[in-house]
Amino acid sequence: MANIKSAKKRILVNRTKADRNKAIKSGVKTAMKKVFAAVEAGDKAAATAELANATKVIEMAATKGVYHANNAGRKVSRLAKAVNAMA
Repeated sequence: MANIKSAKKRILVNRTKADRNKAIKSGVKTAMKKVFAAVEAGDKAAATAELANATKVIEMAATKGVYHANNAGRKVSRLAKAVNAMA
């Protein structure tokens, strides 16, 4: 454990930020799974609705700095490609 007050604070702040980032990443993964589940089920309407929700969640994560903008764009693109490929 750190002895210096500023080092102790850094440990606490980093832990808080890591927990927040973990929660946001978990939400993104869940949203993506919902889109892929709807695609697998063949439900175009549900897939489109989940795509809109997942896009919002991913873009918010990128805005907060949890994901790089290119990473977020790639995730959205993959989801959109899967939904658009449905017959």
